[in-house]
Amino acid sequence: MTLASAGLAVGLRANAGSSSSSSNSSSPASAGSKVNLACIGVGNRGEQIINDFHNTGLANIVALCDVDLGAAHTQAMLAKFPKAKRFKDFRQMFDKIGSEFEAVCIAVPDHAHFPISMLAIAEGKHVYVEKPMARTFLEAELMMEAARKHPKIATQVGNQGHSEANYFQFKAWVEAGIIKDVTAITAHMNNDRRWHAWDVNIYKLPDKEPIPDTLDWNTWMSAVPYHEYSPKYHYGEWRSWYDFGMGALGDWGAHIMDTAHEFLQLGLPYEIRPTLTGHNDYFFPTSSTVLFRFPARGDMPPVDLTWYDGVNNLPPIPKGYGKSELAEGIPASGQGEIKPSTINPGKIIYGKDLIFKGGSHGSSLSIIPEEKAKGIKLPEVPQSPSNHFENFLHACMGREKTRSPFEIHGPLSQVFSLGVIAQRLNAPLYFDSRLKQITNNAFANAMLTGLPPRTGWEQYYK
Repeated sequence: MTLASAGLAVGLRANAGSSSSSSNSSSPASAGSKVNLACIGVGNRGEQIINDFHNTGLANIVALCDVDLGAAHTQAMLAKFPKAKRFKDFRQMFDKIGSEFEAVCIAVPDHAHFPISMLAIAEGKHVYVEKPMARTFLEAELMMEAARKHPKIATQVGNQGHSEANYFQFKAWVEAGIIKDVTAITAHMNNDRRWHAWDVNIYKLPDKEPIPDTLDWNTWMSAVPYHEYSPKYHYGEWRSWYDFGMGALGDWGAHIMDTAHEFLQLGLPYEIRPTLTGHNDYFFPTSSTVLFRFPARGDMPPVDLTWYDGVNNLPPIPKGYGKSELAEGIPASGQGEIKPSTINPGKIIYGKDLIFKGGSHGSSLSIIPEEKAKGIKLPEVPQSPSNHFENFLHACMGREKTRSPFEIHGPLSQVFSLGVIAQRLNAPLYFDSRLKQITNNAFANAMLTGLPPRTGWEQYYK
């Protein structure tokens, strides 16, 4: 099935008017009051972003929704917002109290981002969703199309560095001609991930185990074909599996590649070439080197972007690199924490005349070696007027535009999807960005669309 035949037209749900419409759902926020926010995913990373939204002073937390509501990791938010209405199924939340909130924040596993976001847009709600935006290429395409059809709805993807120093610095340095003629980028994340210790000779999915009493496992599964419950899927383990997550690439690429992708206008690659260790059919490799080749854009030359993950899969280090600093502001995630190491997550950008070193999230770039920076007049970099959460809420009120809307992050999410297909098949891919098809591998091309959604979840893909 090709993307062209998948049907990219996005319409409102048949019963969208029963809850709220785009015109009336945003009226309280437009009037300057706080944004009424419904939070889907309230433990772990969900807890962090709910606190971040609450700390802005611009949000009323009116609903808490989690498929594991009642589990230990949800208790802090339930206690902090006792008046917030509680739900296990986001669809019931929309049906029962859709008129009581203008926006949603979504912090659930990658495979469930899509249906929640699509329902929210159909119901006229502003959407903040954690990165990566979607799991499959088609899902990102449909989400971008939905956002284009409803331009009054604010969308924001949760790569929070897009509202911090590196965003404004990268933009200013490109506009001033400091960053120019870039031909190669190295992006790297070489810390331990939880699947690194797993048996790569796996030949089947984990055995069935009892479902916890607090967990609505069927709703957790979302549109993905049913899997028997295993704790190896739950509490963050989902990121390890092709069926649910995006591995290190989707997790960290959003914090490392984002500014280069946007301000160098990289778009979509024409070739993806993986080199892997620990490849298997079920979870992500022990190490991956993935080359993404991007064509020339206007007067900008072609760019080879190479992604490195895996503890011993270090990228080439240029002369004068200096000390590797760990970026500030990386939230603890329980996904296998980041500790200072030989080389910390970040990027190396190779221009015609200059090489730049950067970290992840919002950390600033520097020119290496240091003596190269002497005598270069650097432009003034503006301060961020709002953090990522304030930016979204201001956008809900019509005061700002979001910095990482679906139209900006969507193509980068699709880059990750292409990389994951190459990882899963352990094969090079050639991609036609005009037709949006993989031209050298029929199996890979079908994976752009992914498996059909489970019965009862089809409407989000129409």
